[in-house]
Amino acid sequence: MEAQHRVSTLTLVDSLDEQALLEAVLEATKPPVPPECRHLHYLLFTPFRYRPYPEGSRFRRAGLTPGVFYASEAPATAVAETVFYRLLFYAESPATRAPDGAGEYTAFACSLETARALDLSEPPLSRDAARWTDPIDYGRCQDLADAARQAELEMLRYRSVRDPAGGANLAVLTCRAFAEPEPTSRQTWRIRVGPFGGQALCEHPRAALEFPYAVFAGDPRLPDIF
Repeated sequence: MEAQHRVSTLTLVDSLDEQALLEAVLEATKPPVPPECRHLHYLLFTPFRYRPYPEGSRFRRAGLTPGVFYASEAPATAVAETVFYRLLFYAESPATRAPDGAGEYTAFACSLETARALDLSEPPLSRDAARWTDPIDYGRCQDLADAARQAELEMLRYRSVRDPAGGANLAVLTCRAFAEPEPTSRQTWRIRVGPFGGQALCEHPRAALEFPYAVFAGDPRLPDIF
């Protein structure tokens, strides 16, 4: 997520009381939180709150469809996903110049627990890996998610399409899969993207990641030259 330690509405008001009032007004305009999610922190319930969904994602169809919380098992995989979608944003908006500096992001962890899950990276479902990892065609993944919901499954585990190391992602289909109501830890990352690809730095714990533009070349939406 974009850095969570700064509240952007503070720049619009003169006091903390006014800021709290403005936040309350904004909250009142948003869709209601589903009842099964109301005990959760907003970072956890937000993907289940907003409908209609303007465009489909890997395990969620466009329209008035149930929410999906996407997560990665490791911070490096989440950073790879973030870098890819930042690059895709600028590729699809060529008149928008990528910033010269790095943006600040918060990686947060959460606790999940369920006995009702599918692992698409293990047999027998791994035999259809090409279906679950297509870079742009999500139709078969969405069909699978529909069937999983009908079977009252709560989570799908699958290989990240964007992480060159092949890390694992999770698609959480229901708020019932959260074992704790709050994020369990946070990290601050600084991420810079441009024609070179992406670079990411974390101070605590110290980590540095680099994703050359070429590692995402399998997605036809990215031009040969950024």
